[in-house]
Amino acid sequence: MKAKIFVTLKRGVLDPQGKAIAHALNSLGFAEVVDARQGKVIELEIADAPADPLSTRLEAPARLEAMCQKLLANTVIEDYRIEVTS
Repeated sequence: MKAKIFVTLKRGVLDPQGKAIAHALNSLGFAEVVDARQGKVIELEIADAPADPLSTRLEAPARLEAMCQKLLANTVIEDYRIEVTS
């Protein structure tokens, strides 16, 4: 099973790197860019338990949520979204 976690800064948090991206794009002639926000994507491959793959699939969302809460995202200033594929 594979999972992608998209982590972005919350709307009220200043994003200097996003501002720099927008400024650079404007300087390159892309005047239509008004604002930019940057983030990160984390791709994980989750091992299926050979004895009970259904159990692993049912537990995976909760385990991924715990990973985000404990390590992958700083929930004070960041939002995250999880996508799971098989």
